[in-house]
Amino acid sequence: MPTWLVTGGAGFIGGNFVLEAVSRGVRVVNLDVLTYAGNLDTLAAIADCDGHVFVRGDIGDRALVASVLAEYRPDTIVNFAAESHVDRSIDGPAAFVQTNVVGTFNLLECARDHWKHLGQSERESFRFLHVSTDEVYGSLGATGKFTETTPYAPNSPYSASKAASDHLVRAFHHTYGLPVLTTNCSNNYGPYQFPEKLIPLIIARALAGEALPVYGDGRNVRDWLYVGDHCAAIRTVLERGRIGETYNVGGDAERENIVVVKTICALLDARRPLADGRDRETLITFVKDRPGHDRRYAIDATKLQGELGWAPSVTFEEGIARTVDWYLDNQAWVRRVLDGSYRLERIGGVA
Repeated sequence: MPTWLVTGGAGFIGGNFVLEAVSRGVRVVNLDVLTYAGNLDTLAAIADCDGHVFVRGDIGDRALVASVLAEYRPDTIVNFAAESHVDRSIDGPAAFVQTNVVGTFNLLECARDHWKHLGQSERESFRFLHVSTDEVYGSLGATGKFTETTPYAPNSPYSASKAASDHLVRAFHHTYGLPVLTTNCSNNYGPYQFPEKLIPLIIARALAGEALPVYGDGRNVRDWLYVGDHCAAIRTVLERGRIGETYNVGGDAERENIVVVKTICALLDARRPLADGRDRETLITFVKDRPGHDRRYAIDATKLQGELGWAPSVTFEEGIARTVDWYLDNQAWVRRVLDGSYRLERIGGVA
């Protein structure tokens, strides 16, 4: 049975990845500090599974990470651990530098030391996969897509901290030989996403019949990637990716934010109409734009598709319908994650 150390495995993407990995027979050691966005309820289905070991802790805790590596001797590390919300990085950038830069550096040092002391065959099969974002590339105009050779131009404290972590991963490969892989993904959506992000936030507020805040003119474009497709891409890169390479992961589903919001409104109107009969589109409220809001992201995943044979399998229309249905069916989960530290209010408004 393979053993993977997954960091940040109680978060949105990490949690989905852990659930799938365990179901496929992987033994997962799940290291998560359980910030506001980490939630063990996401992992309830495997709480008593022998193939899942949960360790509460910070990737910045060198002694803890070293002890976990020594005890469980993973053959793979997948690093999801990160502060990830742009709005929060505007209000409090220091936490992003601490986790995304310093924490990743600490994890890399521990991984390097662990890898160096493995046997020859274990060294050859070991992989460190770093999960990153398309936001490191900056903003696009009306045309074009990000490729793996697009120069980095991060525009928020979040994306700058992720860019720094990407560079550290690359440096540890070229300097020490650590067998690394990096994935840069577009905007994820799907089950178990903390409701500060656009799609679950709009679902939550629309269900409650509250105003639906849309930044600026709503014309900002994102390439939407269903989280299950992203998890499949990461597994593909682990299995067949070339050491030291970066692979962009995109959903081939560019949508303006306003289109996403209106799509959610229509799906909820069909499934759970408001008591007063209003269409939920009437709740849309345009608000002052986020400082430094990137206009457009779009991923060219040709390298991943051509070299490794991965392609997204879930269209945006399918994925957003699944997502709305999941939140409707799992309101108890939503209520538990909204523990008082976040109540669907706007954050990240400072300039």
